[in-house]
Amino acid sequence: MAFLQLLVQLFISFILLQSKHCLSSNQPPIVLALRTQKHRTPISTPRLFSTTSKTTDKLLFHHNVTLTVSLTAGTPLQNITMVLDTGSELSWLHCKKEPNFNSIFNPLASKTYTKIPCSSPTCETRTRDLPLPVSCDPAKLCHFIISYADASSVEGNLAFETFRVGSVTGPATVFGCMDSGFSSNSEEDAKTTGLMGMNRGSLSFVNQMGFRKFSYCISDRDSSGVLLLGEASFSWLKPLNYTALVEMSTPLPYFDRVAYSVQLEGIRVSDKVLSLPKSVFVPDHTGAGQTMVDSGTQFTFLLGPVYNALKQEFLLQTKGVLRVLNEPHYVFQGAMDLCYLIEPTRAALPNLPVVNLMFRGAEMSVSGQRLLYRVPGEVRGKDSVWCFTFGNSDSLGIESFVIGHHQQQNVWMEYDLEKSRIGFAEVRCDLAGQRLGLDV
Repeated sequence: MAFLQLLVQLFISFILLQSKHCLSSNQPPIVLALRTQKHRTPISTPRLFSTTSKTTDKLLFHHNVTLTVSLTAGTPLQNITMVLDTGSELSWLHCKKEPNFNSIFNPLASKTYTKIPCSSPTCETRTRDLPLPVSCDPAKLCHFIISYADASSVEGNLAFETFRVGSVTGPATVFGCMDSGFSSNSEEDAKTTGLMGMNRGSLSFVNQMGFRKFSYCISDRDSSGVLLLGEASFSWLKPLNYTALVEMSTPLPYFDRVAYSVQLEGIRVSDKVLSLPKSVFVPDHTGAGQTMVDSGTQFTFLLGPVYNALKQEFLLQTKGVLRVLNEPHYVFQGAMDLCYLIEPTRAALPNLPVVNLMFRGAEMSVSGQRLLYRVPGEVRGKDSVWCFTFGNSDSLGIESFVIGHHQQQNVWMEYDLEKSRIGFAEVRCDLAGQRLGLDV
C-alpha cells in the first residue's frame, strides 16, 4: 500500500510539472476581479518576523480591509473566495462546515481531491519553508497547523486539488484543507473560504500554477481592482519602475527568503529627504531589518528611528493644515500614534505633503488619502479621527519594514519572479478594471 501511495504521489508530481510548463508557455493573462472587503471589527493575520528579542515569533496584524478574489476548485467545481496574501506561502481552505461559515470547500464532493500521506516526498521535502513543521496525524496523513499570536489557530491536512482561475484549470495543487481550529474573530473569518498564498515559496499558489509573473491593482473606491496572472502589456499602462528583489544566498535566522524583499534606501517628504544613515535600512548580520512588500498587511510599518523621523517631518509640514489628536495614549492598531481630527463635513482632505519611498532603482509616491485613514467608529465631538498610515514596527516588537496594501492603492504592482524584481506605476485601478472588462 505504501509503495502504491508513493507511485501515486510521483505521478501527480509529474503531471504538476508538465501542467506548469504548459501554463507558463504562451498562456494569455488571466484577469480576476480583486475586491476590497471591509470589516466592521479588525481581523487578524499571522506574520513571521524577527523580534526585538532576536527570537522568531508569530505576530498579529489587525486589518479593517482585506483583498479577496473569487475562483473555483474541485471536480465538479465549487465556488470559493480567497484572501490574496503575498506574505504567505501555503494556500488553505475551510473544509469543515460551521454554523456561521458563508463558504466552505467540501473535499468529499470532489473527485480530484487527493490526500497527501506523511511519507510522501511532498510532505517530507516541499514543506521546509513553512513557518511551522508539518507532522503525521493518526491516519498517517500530512498534518499542519497555523498559529496566531492571540492563541487562535487553524489546522488540517495537506492535499492535492485542482483550481480553476478564469478559463484555465491548473495542475494538481498542494493546499491546506482546514478542518479544525479556533478563531478570535469567527464572524469576519467566516466571510471567505480561505487564503491564497502568493509569496516566492515552492508551495505558493502562483508558483504551483506555473505563472512566473503576476500583477494586481487595488482600487481606493468601493469597486473592484484587478488581479492578473501572466504578462501585463497594455498601451494605457505607464512604463513600470522596477526595483530588484533582495536575494540572500546564505540562510540567516531572521531573514525570510521567500518573502518579496526589496531594498528601501530612504524616504523623502515633499522635497526633504529624511536625514538618516543608509545603514538603518539595511538588514543586519542576522537578517533582521529586511523590507517586505505584503498585500496581506493593510498599512506600512517602519523601524523606530525611520518612523520617528518621518513622523516629525510630516508633523512639521502639516502644521497649520491638520489638527493633531492630542491623546498620548491613543495608538491605532498598536503602532500608529500620529492621528488627526477632521470634520466629517469636509468634502476632501487638504493638500498634504507627498511621501516618497525611495527603493533601489525606483520610487513609490504616497499621496492624498493613502496618507491618512479614517478610523471606523472613532469620533471626538463632531470630528472624525484620521491616523497617519505609517506605523512603528518597534511598537509591534518586530525588526522589519513592511509595505502594506493601503499605500499600494491606485498603483499597478507587478511581481516578476522570472527576473526577480517588482515593478510599479500609478494608475486609476477602477478604470484599469473597466478596460480589462471587469464588472466594477
